Amino acid sequence: MQFDIITIFPEYFVSPLETAVLKKARQKGLIQIRVINLRDFAFDKHKMVDDRPFGGGEGMVFKPEPLYRAIDALKAEPPAPWVVYLSPQGRLLNQNVVKELYEKRRLVLICGRYEGIDERIREYCIDEEISIGDYVVFGGEVAALVIVEAVSRLVPGVVGCKDSVEKESFSQGLLKYPQYTRPREFRGWKVPEVLVSGDHARIARWRRQKSLEITLKRRPDLLKKASLTEEDRQILRELGWKE
Repeated sequence: MQFDIITIFPEYFVSPLETAVLKKARQKGLIQIRVINLRDFAFDKHKMVDDRPFGGGEGMVFKPEPLYRAIDALKAEPPAPWVVYLSPQGRLLNQNVVKELYEKRRLVLICGRYEGIDERIREYCIDEEISIGDYVVFGGEVAALVIVEAVSRLVPGVVGCKDSVEKESFSQGLLKYPQYTRPREFRGWKVPEVLVSGDHARIARWRRQKSLEITLKRRPDLLKKASLTEEDRQILRELGWKE
């Protein structure tokens, strides 16, 4: 899996990309991440990448020329990339979108700043816009890191245990069941007996029921799209779910 990140703050990525799982995945060659400084594609002596908006208004807008040159240069390299602009106006990121991005195999992630980018680049050079939530941050860098981490987790070998990825929250449309570890009792609070019973069938049923219960309580909207069995539906009805 390859990521090319276009930004005016390449230093933003130094520490995250050299830490923990991402560092190990890069060292193993499981993922490739390049951080491209947009200013390298600005050919004036001041390396200007932004200018005032036509029509007036606050802030600055990324100029089309540097962005076009950067995208064009990356598109000239195989394999063909999927170009994503990180924007509050984009499609909301969720696990299904993450899986779609993983299938692209190579992503170019454009980190906007200020008042955004020239509309001509959005119209003619971008394949998709993605938002990480209904809020505004300083720029697209944090969103790019979210996508890099979320997509990288799907690359075989990046996460040590495949089952961990397949059973985590959102992977099956539900929130994950509660987790416990040693000691079995802490300050009088005990681990549920079923988890130490050794009965794997009972444990699986308990975990499924808890996933359903937690999802109904915290994110009932997810149930509309989750893949539910008739047994799941019966459990949810007993918990007060209105289909």
